Amino acid sequence: MRPVHILILLLVLIIIFGASKLPDIARNIGKSAKVLKSELSDLSEDSSNKQVAAEPQNPQIPAAPPASSPGAASPSSSQTPNEQTEIANPPENK
Repeated sequence: MRPVHILILLLVLIIIFGASKLPDIARNIGKSAKVLKSELSDLSEDSSNKQVAAEPQNPQIPAAPPASSPGAASPSSSQTPNEQTEIANPPENK
């Protein structure tokens, strides 16, 4: 904005609101800006505290599954539970 734009804006404001109300309006705008600034800083502090609290302090690594011995037969994960029991307990021939 150029200085000419600011002067025109001030003249329009004086005409609309009158010279006596301009200081009150400016004061109210300043208070509003101060409240907005404090709320934004509180909001940013709250969000940073939530992020810190959300992160686990001592993350635990899940235990690895036990390794199967080379001689043991391990059923395939693609088989259904019924197929796994059939492999583990084959039917007897009569």
